[in-house]
Amino acid sequence: MVGTGHTVDSRPRALVGWRMLSLLYDLLPVIALWFLVAVPFILLDAALHGDVRHNIAPYSVLWWMQWLACWGATGLYATLSWRRGGQTLGMRPWRLRVTDVVGETPAWRTLWMRYGIGCLSLVAAGAGFWWAWFDRDRLTWHDRYSGTRTLRMPKRGLRAADAGGDRVADD
Repeated sequence: MVGTGHTVDSRPRALVGWRMLSLLYDLLPVIALWFLVAVPFILLDAALHGDVRHNIAPYSVLWWMQWLACWGATGLYATLSWRRGGQTLGMRPWRLRVTDVVGETPAWRTLWMRYGIGCLSLVAAGAGFWWAWFDRDRLTWHDRYSGTRTLRMPKRGLRAADAGGDRVADD
C-alpha cells in the first residue's frame, strides 16, 4: 500500500472475535437488502396465487429463487465493498480490511471465491472461522483458499486540527 509505511506482513492479523463482530454488524445492512430483494418475489407470489395472506411455499421453485437472489445480493454487497474500499460496513468500526497476499485489492474472481468459501464456512457452524485459532498464519478457510488476507489496520495517527498546528488524536 502506497504511503502507509506498513507492509502486509507487519500488520497484525485480524482475530476471530473482530471477524465475528464485523459479521454481526454486517447483518444489519444485509437484512435490509434481503427485504428489498424479497419484494418482487412476494409480489409475484401474490399475483400467481391471488392471496396475500400466505407465505411463499417452502422449498418451492419461487422460494429457492428468492434465496438464491438473496445469496447473490449479499455476495454483491460483500464483493463490491471489498473491491471498492477493502471493507464492508461491518468491517469499518473494527478497522478490518481485505487484501491479497501482497496488500493490493484482490481480483473479482478471488473475492467471489472468498465469499463462496466463507458461506460454506458459516454453514459448517463457522468451522472455517474457528480454524484461524489453529492455523499457523491465523488465516480462515476463505483467506487461505482464496489467497486473501483480513488485516486489522492500525489506529490513525495524530493529525493537524487546524492551521495553527495543534494536534489531536483521531481515535
